Amino acid sequence: MTRVAAVDCGTNTIRLLIADSDGARPPVDVVRRMEFVRLGQGIDATGRIAPEAMDRTLATAREYAAQCTENAVTAVRFVATSASRDASNAEEFVAGVRQAFAAYDVSPEVVTGDEEARLSFRGATGDLIATGVPGPYLVVDLGGGSTEFVRGGRTVDAALSTDIGCVRMTERHLRSDPPTAVQIDAATRDIDAAVDRAQAQVGFDGVATLVGLAGSVTTITAHALQLRAYDPAVIHGASLPVEQILASCRAILAADRAERAAMPFMHQGRVDVIGAGALIWSRIVTRLAQTAGMEQVRASEADILDGIALSLLHTD
Repeated sequence: MTRVAAVDCGTNTIRLLIADSDGARPPVDVVRRMEFVRLGQGIDATGRIAPEAMDRTLATAREYAAQCTENAVTAVRFVATSASRDASNAEEFVAGVRQAFAAYDVSPEVVTGDEEARLSFRGATGDLIATGVPGPYLVVDLGGGSTEFVRGGRTVDAALSTDIGCVRMTERHLRSDPPTAVQIDAATRDIDAAVDRAQAQVGFDGVATLVGLAGSVTTITAHALQLRAYDPAVIHGASLPVEQILASCRAILAADRAERAAMPFMHQGRVDVIGAGALIWSRIVTRLAQTAGMEQVRASEADILDGIALSLLHTD
């Protein structure tokens, strides 16, 4: 039995997965954690990781490293995504992570957008392939600072990382509560331009299954399912009609902060940015409905974190 740990440090959250595998069966979760640290706070405007965001993130990294030691983890991979890729002071962040995980001789991998996309695809499609869900798949990983589009079947055919994400679009455009029509229009232009690039470079025609990943998508799915609490087991693999998803996106975008916070499935770390996530997801879903005739939208709780763990275990 091999025990490994994957860390995914994004713009909004830092997550830990400790998993076991005997090489013959899918990995089994030992620990799965998520903390909202907002590493990308203000980075779109300043180009730097804010000192308080750096402190929050490195403190959590030290907690995760201690948990790896306590659970006798043999190997760790720490992947840092959009915020640390964009920051001019990224080296300070890298040094802090190295210190936290010194026992494992780990450095954070500030991965390219393409590698981020491939890891997300690997994590998201394992269940689909195993259960016979038809491809080609379009996997969309809607993060805080970026959104990745990946098309493929058993392997990746094309991938693109775009600079649209729920934190970035909130800070750049959606500053009112709720956002104004002018703000929504400005954000929509940015989002549609990114979706145009994805359509041109990745290709939407012929896609059989659209799969959305990450907290914005799963929270919108929880809304569409009218859950009374966030339930990953119910959300994972849920396949819902396009109009049902779009109706939830519209409702979340139109809600004010108090209304969003009162939604029983809403994590408080998402309250401020979920409106932008809903707008991004609505534009992507609408485009797939128009270009690929998509009628259903699938959500997945398996994502880049699972892909990182699989890369350590060398399992397909």
